[in-house]
Amino acid sequence: MSGEQGALPPDYRSPQAEALLRQAIELIEQARPMPLSASSMISKDEVLAVLQAAAQALPEELRAARWLLKERQDFLARVQAEGDQIIATSRSQAEQMVQRTELVKMAEERARSIVADAEEQARHLKLETEDWCDQKLGAMQVVLERTMTTVASGRARLQGAERREAEPAPAPVEPETPEGFFDQDE
Repeated sequence: MSGEQGALPPDYRSPQAEALLRQAIELIEQARPMPLSASSMISKDEVLAVLQAAAQALPEELRAARWLLKERQDFLARVQAEGDQIIATSRSQAEQMVQRTELVKMAEERARSIVADAEEQARHLKLETEDWCDQKLGAMQVVLERTMTTVASGRARLQGAERREAEPAPAPVEPETPEGFFDQDE
């Protein structure tokens, strides 16, 4: 591969969404506990800003993955063109040198070998790219699931606290005594 092949696009940035999601988790984990409560206080604006930045970073990272796939396709096309050129050259030489059929056979075999190697390299590159994308998306999914669980748990706690505060205290139950009868023990 040439040096140009391994180069990243000029606007490529390393994945940030995962780091931003970890930052949101840290904000929630480091939240100050509220006095006399199991709940914690977090800055809504701060967590929302981190999560929005993560959401904005995702399209950029997916664009970088698509760029890797395009590079794979370009590489396959260039190698296929090289293979086609070798085959065309071999055919031309074979027509000029009918007496040397063995040479033509070797050239065609070499061309097929180059094309097969290129297809194998392209397949390998595709699988590596898909694995990389799957790993990144899997990691993001785990982080998002943990964040969602944490958020759901926090909301459930808040809703439970609101219900306890909203329910009136039960009125004391007075024992029933028949009218006109007084029991001093009660």
